[in-house]
Amino acid sequence: MKAIVTVVGKDKKGIIAKVSDVLYRSDVNIVDISQTIMQDMFTMIMMVEMDDTNASVTDIDKKLAAVEKEMGLKIHVQREEIFSSMHRI
Repeated sequence: MKAIVTVVGKDKKGIIAKVSDVLYRSDVNIVDISQTIMQDMFTMIMMVEMDDTNASVTDIDKKLAAVEKEMGLKIHVQREEIFSSMHRI
């Protein structure tokens, strides 16, 4: 199963490292990543593959909540098909 991870917040060191560490420790593979900084705002979207993990999307979202709180970010995880259907034009 694939999922989409979105991260938004004030740019600071370590965002990518902390988010990717949670994913790594959960056996979640990053398939694609796009990130940019708009003025001082960090934005990132990742497509991840969850085939090798026993964790659910909810489990990963809960684990990322600690990074979200620690770094003052907004992090959201959704199944790819839900994300795609919500963002269809």
